[in-house]
Formats: sequence, structure tokens, C-alpha cells
Amino acid sequence: MLRFDHLALLVRVHLADVRSRARQDAGYTTETIVITALLAILAMTVVGIIVAKVTAKAHGISLG
Repeated sequence: MLRFDHLALLVRVHLADVRSRARQDAGYTTETIVITALLAILAMTVVGIIVAKVTAKAHGISLG
């Protein structure tokens, strides 16, 4: 029975350690998602500006 108690204690200690680490890293994931979203929005804005300028130049070309 002593080994089972020891094993149960080790499991509890390990779970406490896992929970503690999960709490410490919780903000990093959110921060990464926000930064990635902002970079994606910035990239889409830049692509939109480039497409608008290229389209405007293409419409300005006279073929006649």
C-alpha cells in the first residue's frame, strides 16, 4: 500500500506542476494570436493598396 500512496503523491505533484505551467503560458498564446491577426490585416491592406494602384494604372492605358 505504501507504493500506491507514493505513486498517488507523485501524480498530484505532477498535475500541480502542469497546472502551474499552463497558467504561466496562458498570456503568450493570446499575445501571439493578436500579433498574427494584426500582421494579417496589415498584409491584406498592403495587397489591397497595390491592387488598387495597378488597376488604376491599367485603366489609364490607352489602346486606341
